[in-house]
Amino acid sequence: MNTELLFEKPIILEDELVRLEPLSAEHFELLLPTAMHIALWEFTLVKIRTPEDFRKYFDMALLEQQQQRSYPFAIYNKQLKQYMGCTRFGNIDLQHKKLEIGWTWLHPQLHATGFNQHCKFLLLSFCFEQLNLNRVELKTSTLNIRSQKAMLKIGAVKEGILRNNFINDDGSIRSSVYFSFIREEWPQTKDHFFAAFIKK
Repeated sequence: MNTELLFEKPIILEDELVRLEPLSAEHFELLLPTAMHIALWEFTLVKIRTPEDFRKYFDMALLEQQQQRSYPFAIYNKQLKQYMGCTRFGNIDLQHKKLEIGWTWLHPQLHATGFNQHCKFLLLSFCFEQLNLNRVELKTSTLNIRSQKAMLKIGAVKEGILRNNFINDDGSIRSSVYFSFIREEWPQTKDHFFAAFIKK
């Protein structure tokens, strides 16, 4: 499977609450207010503190999109009619039928509301049912307990820890917890963990 297949036409994923659309230059100002919630970046490799920090982060996401290294999405809340975060397909390796879902940040008011589950269901369904992938990875800092609990809550399988595998922008060393979904388990995971999102 060729990487270009993922980039040959815009991917828009949506349900009654969420719309995920390809990130574009126009989203910068729309996402800036959410990005300025400093707590969002506590456990991330990149530390956003100022609009200039976010500009660098945002432009890098667009560059990776252009280079077909990742596929970033802007997250739109249909209920509130606002853009309120981002997520991404990254580490794309369609030859081996796998990628990573990550680089996700959402407005704090959406935390613990189930909104992110809507996003993950749309992304995972696309990965397994449209791209026919074998594996989808997720990872987070070992310090990010909230994110780890959220991954387990949607049926991700914890695989283990890579110790000291990243250096954060601020120079601190990060260890990462890896999770995954695989193709063989997706039907059962979907029925058990995402039953409320399946249209009857």
